[in-house]
Parts: sequence; C-alpha cells; structure tokens
Amino acid sequence: MNDITGRCDRHGFLVLGGFSPGPNDAVPEVAPGTPAQSLFLVGSTGPGIWPVFSESPEFADGAPDPLDRFTRRILSGIAQDCGLALVFPFDGPPYHPFQKWAMKTGGFSQSPLGVLAHDIYGPWSGFRAAFLSAEGLVPMAENLSAGPCPDCADKPCLSACPVNAISGTEGYDVTRCRDHLAKGRGEPRFSGCLARHACPIGADFRQSPEQARFHMDSFMGLSKA
Repeated sequence: MNDITGRCDRHGFLVLGGFSPGPNDAVPEVAPGTPAQSLFLVGSTGPGIWPVFSESPEFADGAPDPLDRFTRRILSGIAQDCGLALVFPFDGPPYHPFQKWAMKTGGFSQSPLGVLAHDIYGPWSGFRAAFLSAEGLVPMAENLSAGPCPDCADKPCLSACPVNAISGTEGYDVTRCRDHLAKGRGEPRFSGCLARHACPIGADFRQSPEQARFHMDSFMGLSKA
C-alpha cells in the first residue's frame, strides 16, 4: 500500500482512506465474478494537485475535460501497475456513490456547502477515483470520526456568502450562486467561494486563486474544464 500512496503523492493525489465493502455499498466487482474486498478512495487538494496538473499536457491542449483526462491517465497507470481495478466519479450515468463511500472511510461530514468536509482537509478535498482490490487490503486504520461539521458551533460558512446562497436548513442554492457569479467574471468572486474559505478547517489545503478560477469557469460553463 505504501507504493500506491507514494505514487499517488508524486502526481498530486492522495489516498483519503479505505474500507472493506459490504453488499449494500454498491461497489463494482474487480472483474466479472470477483468481488472487491477493499476500496481505496483517492482524492486531491488544491496545493497537492494544481502544481502538477497545471504543467500537464491535458491542461495545455485546449481539449475538453482536462482534469478528468489527467486523472484518468495518471491513476489508470498506477492501477495497472499495482493490479487494481479503478472507477471514477465522472463516469456515468449511472454514477458511483462517492460521497457514500467517503462517509464509510470516516473523517467526513456533510457540510452546508453541499460538499463533504474532512477532519484534516476541511471542504478542500476532491474525490478523483477509487481503487478496488480483490484482496483484503485496508490502506489505513478506518477513521471512525463523524467529521468536523457536527461539532462546529459557529458555522461561519453560513454567514460568509454575500447572496445567502448557503442555508443551514435549505442547503446550497445553486441558481442563486450562479446568478451572482454571472455578474462579473473578472471580479474577486471568481477567485474562490467565500463560504468555503470561511471554514476554519483545512486552510492549508485551499485552492490557489488560479485553481479557483479554473473551477469557477468550469462551474459556469465558461471553459472546457
């Protein structure tokens, strides 16, 4: 497992955790007739993946979905070399239940932002893939924490949004957020979500302004990301 973790690290990815799948976890087979005995969740954070991805051929070639293609190329090579099966959150429909799998690894909680927040990485970990193994290899001790949000009394993310698109009862209003962003692509709002930045957990793993604009452009349909 150390080899898998090290190879992921070198390319800006990280193993977020793992678990032994049960019959209700909707984990695909490793091969026809061969159930997965272990699932390793692979993700990324801003300062981890951006320096590598932004220098990749996928980032520069102008074709659609550069981050997905970069992810597929790098992690497919690791999976093949290590004898693992591989699934991605962007393949579908139907889509694999990555948030459910993340909750099984522990350390995550549902945040008002619509993304999961992690004990260490806060709201800054993105799910990129899952490695599946026919062997019972749990990559690390399962984290039984319920994540940071249940114990967060102040919940600064709820008051940080300038257009009140985040609500503790109604969740994330995507339309209101998009309408606000549409008023000014070149303004600071395209340098990152203020509500997400208000989270006190994981500040060291935030996206850079350049990476935030990349994702904002993709969210708004203004790029081929």
